[in-house]
Amino acid sequence: MRIGFGYDSHVFDPERPCILGGVIIPDTPGLRGFSDGDAVAHAVTDAILGAACLGDIGAHFPPGEDAWRGADSMDLLARAVSLVREAGYRVGNVDITVICEQPRIGPVATRMRECLAQVLGVVPGDVSVKGKTNERMGWEGEGKGLAVHAVALLQASQS
Repeated sequence: MRIGFGYDSHVFDPERPCILGGVIIPDTPGLRGFSDGDAVAHAVTDAILGAACLGDIGAHFPPGEDAWRGADSMDLLARAVSLVREAGYRVGNVDITVICEQPRIGPVATRMRECLAQVLGVVPGDVSVKGKTNERMGWEGEGKGLAVHAVALLQASQS
C-alpha cells in the first residue's frame, strides 16, 4: 500500500462556472485556473500521483501549455489514474476535505463522490467528501476562494 497527499486552492472567478469533483454547482462563482479550475479533481490527482511517486499534476499537465487550457479536470484525473495503473497500482480509497465558506459542500457531496468514484475506478463508498468552513478566518474564510486537501490510498494491482 502507498499513501499520497494532495492540495489545491483557487480564488473565485464569477465569470466561470463552479465545478468541484466533476459537479457543476449553480449560484456559486467558479474558480480561476488554467484548466476548468476544479480544485477537488486537482487535489485528488496530486494525491494519487504522489502516492505512486509519479510527480504532481503540473509535471504531467503543465499550466501554460495550450493542450491543457480549459481542460476538463476530471479528464486529467482519469489520465492520472491510467498512469497509476501503468505503475502497478490501483486506487483503494480517497478522503477529501474542501475548505470554504461557500458553496455548501454537504448538499453536493454524494454527487461528487459518485463522479469521482467513476473516474477513480472505485465505488462511491471508497470516496469521502467533506466540507469545512474556516470560521471566517484567512482568505478562505473571507470568501475569496477555497482550498482542498486530499489523501489517497493506493494498493498494488493484482497480476
